[in-house]
Amino acid sequence: MNYSESLAYLYSRLPVFHRIGAKALKPGLANTERLCAALGNPHQKFRSIHVAGTNGKGSTSHMLASIYQSAGYRVGLYTSPHLKSFTERIRLNGNPIAEADVADFVTEHQSLIEAVEPSFFEVTVAMAFDYFAKQQVDLAVIEVGLGGRLDSTNIITPRLSVITNISYDHQDVLGDTLPQIAGEKAGIIKSGVPVVISETQSETVPVFREVADRNHASITFADQVYTVRDEGMRDGYRRVEVTDVNQQTQVYTLDLTGPYQMQNLPGVLASVEKLQTQWPVSRDAVAAGLAAVVTQTGLQGRFQRLHDQPVVLADTAHNQAGIQSVLAAVQSMPHRVLHLVIGMVADKERSHVLQMLPTAARYYFCQAHTPRSLSAEDLRTEAAELGLIGEAFSDVNEALEAAQQNATREDLILITGSNYIIAELTNTIRDPS
Repeated sequence: MNYSESLAYLYSRLPVFHRIGAKALKPGLANTERLCAALGNPHQKFRSIHVAGTNGKGSTSHMLASIYQSAGYRVGLYTSPHLKSFTERIRLNGNPIAEADVADFVTEHQSLIEAVEPSFFEVTVAMAFDYFAKQQVDLAVIEVGLGGRLDSTNIITPRLSVITNISYDHQDVLGDTLPQIAGEKAGIIKSGVPVVISETQSETVPVFREVADRNHASITFADQVYTVRDEGMRDGYRRVEVTDVNQQTQVYTLDLTGPYQMQNLPGVLASVEKLQTQWPVSRDAVAAGLAAVVTQTGLQGRFQRLHDQPVVLADTAHNQAGIQSVLAAVQSMPHRVLHLVIGMVADKERSHVLQMLPTAARYYFCQAHTPRSLSAEDLRTEAAELGLIGEAFSDVNEALEAAQQNATREDLILITGSNYIIAELTNTIRDPS
């Protein structure tokens, strides 16, 4: 099989979460363990950092990878979902896995895949672990797909576990309360392995402390170690001042310019500090890595500026906390009218998100070309009941074109609501392949 044929095979044969949602999940780690056992247990052949959380885990993973790349290490990075190309999920020093390597893996292990009958995600995890082991990475940053305890990535025993924050998302799988969701995320905490929590949240602190104590794992609440002060934008970068508990101050420039990165940064810095004896990193390497996350790791869709006059921003925020953060950031930026291009998936709770959207904005409702997507007309109808008025479009690019035609140079256009919406933007989000 070539690359296209191998992907078509995986998509047609295996349940895929980004197409059918939670029905694609196969509870438990048995399939991943069975796949990796047949591959010679590659996950035991490289050292890793495991990153979970509701929001920010992707940004945190990419920031860590960029820092260690800047320090000269050979770094694997596994994330999901992808935006443009499947190969984005598996990277070595920022470079996506070669299409030929994907094709070779699927072709060589077709009989194994058919014997195990795993999910699409389980196969991609096994593929990533096999690739990192063969590439002899110095370390791999592994992002959890969903939850933590039962996530396929959780067969690893990392050198550090990182949990960014807890908010409401995937309640049908993870639970209806923050402590329940935290309990699932805390499932990545391993015996004797330190854990860093990026944000202190009163409802989840007892959960994390209890699980860490039970596993004899040291726990660090990063925002109690580092205080971050946003100094605004300068020359296309966000400038931040960080003060640690010893009152030592450092100024960084971030190419991930979303103000919500202020919540992720303490966890990143605490993680690097915690691992200094295993992977030493200089202060200069930290600064260089944080200033070049996009260029070094290929991360896109995080408060990404696509155009000026009017400003066009794309952000993959897709739950209540994520969209709330993005809206707060947008409201702090000077603009006349906000034009909001938005699409959402059908199998998530939407009412709380819609209730927080500003009635003064002008709306362009759209849908992605995936079975999980909520139809633009249904979204428009639900939004109209809350006073959010706009038009429905069958495609995000049509919606964006309409917004650009209606907007003045002083307006601001935000595209958000779903990874799948951002992924279908053309001529603005780069295809890494």
